[in-house]
Amino acid sequence: MAARADSTVLAGARVVLPTGTVEDGRVIVEGTRIAGSAAPDAPTLDLSGHWVVPGFVDMHNHGGGGASFTSGTVDEVLTGIRTHREHGTTTLVASTVTGEMDFLAHRAGVLSELVEQGDLAGIHFEGPFISPCRKGAHSEDLLRHPDPAEVRKLMDAARGTAKMFTLATELPGGIDSVRLLAEHGVIAAIGHTDATYEQTVEAIDAGATVATHLFNAMPPLAHRDPGPIAALLEDERVTVELINDGTHLHPAALELAYHHAGAHRVALITDAMDAAGFGDGRYQLGPLAVEVKDGVARLVEGNSIAGSTLTLDTAFHRAVTIDRIPVGDVVESISANPARLLGVYDRVGSLEPGKDADLVVLDADFALRGVMRKGEWIVEPRLG
Repeated sequence: MAARADSTVLAGARVVLPTGTVEDGRVIVEGTRIAGSAAPDAPTLDLSGHWVVPGFVDMHNHGGGGASFTSGTVDEVLTGIRTHREHGTTTLVASTVTGEMDFLAHRAGVLSELVEQGDLAGIHFEGPFISPCRKGAHSEDLLRHPDPAEVRKLMDAARGTAKMFTLATELPGGIDSVRLLAEHGVIAAIGHTDATYEQTVEAIDAGATVATHLFNAMPPLAHRDPGPIAALLEDERVTVELINDGTHLHPAALELAYHHAGAHRVALITDAMDAAGFGDGRYQLGPLAVEVKDGVARLVEGNSIAGSTLTLDTAFHRAVTIDRIPVGDVVESISANPARLLGVYDRVGSLEPGKDADLVVLDADFALRGVMRKGEWIVEPRLG
């Protein structure tokens, strides 16, 4: 196929591909996609001394830029999406928090329209089907057992755009709900759970494939009572979410997950709330008041951690510079793995011809310098 005349060549950078890192590599952009060849006179952008990696894919995100995906208007949700795009997240799933069933069904309708027009990659329902023992920043009064009929109600309200449900699968109806989700190609994620090791194994065997923010909102690992953490780490069928913001996890816990599960089973997420990319202050997370101080979000009543203010460029930077995880492994965890789980790896998650031209430019110190989504610069490269 002849190269398009409007192609652009990004040259000279270290380019991270599924097969490894290419020194002095090239990425060719034609319109909205990555191409295999360029026109002889195609303009070239010299990115020597930089890295080019795939756009980030966040499968667990509640908001940003001062906007909530759970309660914001369409314009506010779009503000949150733009905020995360400016930090490298070119593919994003909107996560809700616990609320009344009718309200959540209504929100599903609102968010599904943004999925249908390409602004979001899907909807993640975190709550209300979670354990009151591990509720975190969810309103206990609104929690309920994971009744398959109610799970189905939210799936229907999302009109085919529901990508994931977080469930406390040990609760009545939990296993049947997992089976329902698996039958319909929706991710059943185990989280905000008080399950035992044995109960977690049963849920995985029923079709659960993701651990919602592993280590957080679940019983700790103990030598006589290993709980859900051991079951989730040991099973090759499970991908574990990790929040690498320096608050949710000790670096040793992150290292344990990478060592035991391997990079191919880790998905770096933000679990971001409204304050991400916005600043300290008072916010609402569903019906609950949140105080953000020094970048850490906590409930006003009870002081529980209430999501994060993380963006994925920070998660990437921490993983490489502080946690010393190889760049290729971080790319696997922050782009490829979540794209595969969401069923969009044919379009995003790696820098391959035919895929969307979604990419992030990082400098030698792994600071974000540019973001492209579908061939358009969201953040123009800052190369000085």
